[in-house]
Amino acid sequence: MRDVFNAQLEEMHEMLIHMGTLCETVIDGTYQALMKEDRESAANIIAKDAEIDQMERDIEELCLRLLLRQQPVASDMRKVSAALKMITDMERIGDQAADIAEIIKTGTLKAPAETLGMGKMAQSTMKMVRDSINSFVNDDLELARQVINSDDIVDGEFSEIRHRLAEGLVNSSASQEQMLDLLMIAKYYERIGDHATNIAEWVVYSITGVHKSAELADK
Repeated sequence: MRDVFNAQLEEMHEMLIHMGTLCETVIDGTYQALMKEDRESAANIIAKDAEIDQMERDIEELCLRLLLRQQPVASDMRKVSAALKMITDMERIGDQAADIAEIIKTGTLKAPAETLGMGKMAQSTMKMVRDSINSFVNDDLELARQVINSDDIVDGEFSEIRHRLAEGLVNSSASQEQMLDLLMIAKYYERIGDHATNIAEWVVYSITGVHKSAELADK
């Protein structure tokens, strides 16, 4: 029975890695589409969101089978429960990448986006997503905590972009509509970073049995 459980747990890991890779792909795709003003690529990102949604359903089904049929011990229960929480955040990452793609489909944003350094923020959020999934698969508590700490970096990048946009509304040749679109894109990247942080917090829970919300409640 344990061999069956371990095999299904490994299958869950592989599916999570695949879902995480899809999330990374769409995040990177949003930036590439933004820089190339590629509306066709933006449309493809929106289509990939449906694949991420399906992965969420498939992993959820596997997790429920593990919980209902395999009678996991407490540590296994935490791991599977954490995975169920994580896929919700991963699905939302896909949604937010699709939201960015929708903006790209209708705007002309390349020049001001380059000036803002939007690529740095996209890279930061991709790394957070990748590291959060890897920390779960490898039971790497230190890596999960690094992801949580990285949220401050992404928040700082967002604040810097927002500040530049506020200056640009007065000093730049970019239109007010372009500035607002870029602010929305930056906000979506910031939210993606928040979801990666949530994933990492569930990794900490799966390893230690303590979630950040419980730590805050005790203070």
